[in-house]
Amino acid sequence: MFTGIVESEGVLVSKIIEKENIDFTFSCPFTSELKIDQSLAHNGVCLTVVKIDDDKQEYTVTAIKETLIKSNLGELKEGDVVNLERCMKLGDRLDGHLVQGHVDQTARCTQVKENKGSWDFEFQYDPKFGNLTVSKGSICINGVSLTVVNSGANSFSVCIIPYTYAHTNFRLFKLGSKVNLEFDIIGKYIVKQQQIKEA
Repeated sequence: MFTGIVESEGVLVSKIIEKENIDFTFSCPFTSELKIDQSLAHNGVCLTVVKIDDDKQEYTVTAIKETLIKSNLGELKEGDVVNLERCMKLGDRLDGHLVQGHVDQTARCTQVKENKGSWDFEFQYDPKFGNLTVSKGSICINGVSLTVVNSGANSFSVCIIPYTYAHTNFRLFKLGSKVNLEFDIIGKYIVKQQQIKEA
């Protein structure tokens, strides 16, 4: 379980295709603190650390076919930057919202607007999966916990403060950028329960 508060950025060092999987090797500031079998969110995708190279300050995770289909990880290139968050500790403050690290689908950036001290981003996603947003509700974009500003049938917008812009890969987004979305888990349960009642 995660909170959507990005701890650091990681840089992709290499990717190796193994049948339908991809082994990703990243470097990050806290590599020396990681353990084998530890859960770590990469752009909001929960992956397990399978190898650590202390000498190079690098670690490796594996993404299976299902993860690659539902996320933007398969499109990463060497040198690309990802948002990282280690799993939350029981007893810590929940500064973001409950995030599972299970990406629901991807979206495309359709607008980037710089304001005086903030940035507005708009995203569009495929509505056929039944996901939805609500104004002032929670959304997780590339592992970042955010509040929805405006909500449409298959689109929404968020506002980014300077700190988030500087410390996450939001500063790299442009029109057409593909991002990972995890919709609010509480909202998903409510929608599912309503569907069961109507069936």
